[in-house]
Amino acid sequence: MTAVADARMAEVLAPDHVNGDVAQIRIERVSKSFGGNRVLDDISLSIHAGEVFSLLGGSGCGKTTLLRILAGFEQPDSGRILMQGVDITAVPPYERALNMMFQSYALFPHMSVVDNIGYGLKRQRVPAAERRERIVAVLDQLKLGGLEQRMPQQLSGGQRQRVALARALVLQPKVLLLDEPLSALDKKLRESTQFELMQLQDKLGITFVVVTHDQDEAMALSSRVAVMDAGRILQVGAPMEVYEYPKNRQVAGFFGTANLVDGTVMAHTAEQYTVRCQILPVPLRVNKPNPSHGVRAFAEGDRIHLAIRPEKILMTLAETDATDHHLPATVTALGYFGSRSMYKVKVGEHSHWWVTTPNESRGLRFKIDWGDRVMLSIASEDIIVLDEG
Repeated sequence: MTAVADARMAEVLAPDHVNGDVAQIRIERVSKSFGGNRVLDDISLSIHAGEVFSLLGGSGCGKTTLLRILAGFEQPDSGRILMQGVDITAVPPYERALNMMFQSYALFPHMSVVDNIGYGLKRQRVPAAERRERIVAVLDQLKLGGLEQRMPQQLSGGQRQRVALARALVLQPKVLLLDEPLSALDKKLRESTQFELMQLQDKLGITFVVVTHDQDEAMALSSRVAVMDAGRILQVGAPMEVYEYPKNRQVAGFFGTANLVDGTVMAHTAEQYTVRCQILPVPLRVNKPNPSHGVRAFAEGDRIHLAIRPEKILMTLAETDATDHHLPATVTALGYFGSRSMYKVKVGEHSHWWVTTPNESRGLRFKIDWGDRVMLSIASEDIIVLDEG
């Protein structure tokens, strides 16, 4: 890499990009409606410098609209966007120190790889010599050497994705916005590209803001994730935190798979609740959450909502009577997914749960099969107490 390219890369690695405690972007009470339909409802977020922040949610939750407001392609009805303390709400897209990589990649079909990458630099009237230096640097960074003169239709999906990323990075944004960046890739390529993106972001220190509907992608890529629904933020936190300690039923059900159970607190000690669930033959003993998780305390007689992750349930063929945290069930459906099997089991008269088991040994038959009577075992610490229904 040449001296000019090294200098440009040093700018990207400036301290304000790598200090994770800096609120590089602040979204303050942003709302947006289209034709009377409220798409964003009083959204407030802080995104720190140098992190990968994912906006996760289903179709229509408002995540792409929020990304477009960050980029400057849409204006909020109310609220404002600050970047390093400066209000950029009314600043046009081309004057913001960020860039956006679109879901479709939006490559110009009549331009070669090198011309696609250099297009933004040419529009900015960057001198030709510097333009070449920066293009060479990003080609090297993203391993695109040898593809310079190819047209987009001559590239694979993964190559087009890297060209679109190169075109964004060559402009040296402080923040890179990515709209469903891996959705066009097949599963195997998507998984490998996730790790490439993580390594690249870690090396450059640029803040990534990613929109995705894919829970696995959000968990793999993100330092923090915001789960969205109906224009609101349901929960923000590290992927492990949101998965293991979801605040409510919506988060528990969307971010991963969860068996949701309602019950009534029969009694409680300093450490545990005893919960009677109408659908279960025995009460559940549930560990009280750490106060730092923000879940309210429950008293005797209170309605309580619980969640149990499928992989936290131990399932065996041993058939005994129901006891504390040992529940009889019947397998009603199953699926084989290579490394794991997913079972649907009937618990009680009207409830069905999901159970995941690892396939730890080779074989052509299920150890537990359709119609088998099974026993489910659940540890108290693996039952999640939800703050809201």
